[in-house]
Amino acid sequence: MKNLTDSFVYLGHWPSAGSFGFNTDILATNPINLSVVFGVLIFFGKGVLNDLLDNRKQRILNTIRNSEELREGAIQQLENARARLRKVETEADKFRVNGYSEIEREKLNLINSIYKTLKQLENYKNETILFEQQRTINQVRERVFQQALQGAIGTLNSCLSNELHLRTINANIGMFGTMKEITD
Repeated sequence: MKNLTDSFVYLGHWPSAGSFGFNTDILATNPINLSVVFGVLIFFGKGVLNDLLDNRKQRILNTIRNSEELREGAIQQLENARARLRKVETEADKFRVNGYSEIEREKLNLINSIYKTLKQLENYKNETILFEQQRTINQVRERVFQQALQGAIGTLNSCLSNELHLRTINANIGMFGTMKEITD
């Protein structure tokens, strides 16, 4: 405890230069000089401070105005971009619809073309079959006719004699003569 009381006693014995207190000597404190300095600071500082505040206010207002102009420009660009997007989407929809229509039209044209080609091929096939049938029928007829002729010639050669030939020829000539008389 003694150390604590010694501390307070020691503080009480400090020299006056290091202590805090009121100095009543006007010349030592120089209140006139201080009031002049404060007056000058207030007088000139007020104008400087007002100028600084006005400049700061102008910069803030200019920044706000510039920001508003930039914002309006950005909004206008956004609206232009949206309008272009709508236009492009509309054109894309038209292309899509036209593309689908074109695809359907081409599909129908292709189907019709294939149908016509198939019909022509069917007609060619039928014509070819008919031609081949006619050719085959003609060949068969020709062969049957040749065989019938050969058979008839063989029968005639085996059955007929010279005398029978002459009588047949004379009978035919007689028939032609009678027909000629009728027609005259």
